[in-house]
Amino acid sequence: MIPRFLVPRFSFLDSSRAICASAAGLLFLTAAAVLIHGYHFGVEDQTIYLPAIKKILDPSLYPRDAEFFLAQTKPTVFPQIVAATVRISHSSIENAVLGWQVFSILLILAASRRWSRKLFAAPAAQCAAVAMVVAVLTLPVSGTALYLVDPYLHLRAPAMALLLFMLADVMERKLWRALLLAAMAATIHIQMTFYALLLAVFLLLPERWLGWLGGTKERENRLARTTALAALPLQSLFEPGTPAWQEAARTRWQHYLLRWPWYAWIGIFAPLILLFWFGRIGLRHGRQTIADLCRRLVGFGIFVFVISAVMTIPPRLERLTPYQPMRGFHLIYFFLVLLAGGWLGEFLLQSKVWRWLLLFLPLSFTMFYVQRQIFPASPHIEWPGAAPRNPWLEAFAWVRQNTPRDAYFALDPYYAARPGEDVHGFRAFAERSMMADYVKDSAVSLLFPSVAGRWQREVHARDGWQKFSPADFERLDRDFGVDWVVVEQSHPSSHALACPYQNELLRVCRITQRSNRERQTAASDSR
Repeated sequence: MIPRFLVPRFSFLDSSRAICASAAGLLFLTAAAVLIHGYHFGVEDQTIYLPAIKKILDPSLYPRDAEFFLAQTKPTVFPQIVAATVRISHSSIENAVLGWQVFSILLILAASRRWSRKLFAAPAAQCAAVAMVVAVLTLPVSGTALYLVDPYLHLRAPAMALLLFMLADVMERKLWRALLLAAMAATIHIQMTFYALLLAVFLLLPERWLGWLGGTKERENRLARTTALAALPLQSLFEPGTPAWQEAARTRWQHYLLRWPWYAWIGIFAPLILLFWFGRIGLRHGRQTIADLCRRLVGFGIFVFVISAVMTIPPRLERLTPYQPMRGFHLIYFFLVLLAGGWLGEFLLQSKVWRWLLLFLPLSFTMFYVQRQIFPASPHIEWPGAAPRNPWLEAFAWVRQNTPRDAYFALDPYYAARPGEDVHGFRAFAERSMMADYVKDSAVSLLFPSVAGRWQREVHARDGWQKFSPADFERLDRDFGVDWVVVEQSHPSSHALACPYQNELLRVCRITQRSNRERQTAASDSR
């Protein structure tokens, strides 16, 4: 029996209620998810996707550095979809991005509800399954640098929603509809779609093919050896990447299994053990659907792990590491969370109000606290139109409003990791070209080796940035055509530059103006 205090809020769990009541319940849960986990604009991977959207809306932007984001965004239609939303709605890009984030979470929760109804009969279990997804929406997926859902709009969110519905259709053998949903998801995020289709294959395997999961250790070893040997001929097809590509690739430790810290390895095997246990519980209680799903998820997880070892450990296969096969665990984590919530609801929470509060209040507060530590210098929810309170964003806004569109900037190559910056992208906010940065542009460089050479040159041209002299800034002007820089007030050369803008932390300076003035002074002195 579902707790009374949850009935008006989770009325979508009652199949006898009207559709509008169900929608209202999902909207409530979506709002709760945003409040718990926050929302951010222009951070992390949005430093790549937002400039792409803005360039679609205004092709004159980013004349000097578009290759650092267009290469990664061309395979997806989602930037075009968001840009079309801006045009059709006559709204700001900030409103459109927030709208798509909320809509994506809503779809993910709707898919979670569908799965909860498929797996659990008790309303309390269904409710707890969806509530658990809401509570841990930003749970990190071990060793992949992924969350279940990011606290900002990423292509993974709408793609994940479509793929969860697709997998539900696969379970119900509605294969034509599943193929349609997979095709739609592929136009948004091809990598996630590939892993979901791989999981779909496991869901469709005949039961007798999964006998090795309950077989002897020798059978499991035979499967691992067979999988590894099948991939060995590929080694001769892949030579080591260029030094520039290798440097970019090795900025991502999560791509190499042998570089994972010990706690990340726990995140591989613990979910598989838990899923195996959940499957055993399902068998004991006659839940054949859950038992079957868990068995196939465990098989999928072992397969993904073996392939990951084959692809990321041999040095001659290093060029395959950007495909990140361990990201297949993203879907495993989702089902783990859903099943954990469902079993807790059925066997522990039931109709006891205090138990629901004792579980979900501390859990939600913990997730809220963690997100505040990840973005300590930013509001928990960055509402569209709100004035920036971050000195970095204030400086980027000044750049957008007061510099030419063809201005070319240089910043500390590690600026996104500086205290208080919170990984907000310069391009996303300033709408100006800049030299490649080390933190985010390296991701594009490892996916597209043709960009890696330029990335390496521009990053290393600013080695020792914190000790740059005026002559070093002039060298950037001479060698790369940089005419503007953003430096911190503490930089030893910041007060030797001509800086039309400054705040308590940063100065925005024009190199060419300073150089011209010095040349004029030198010429007058010589006379």
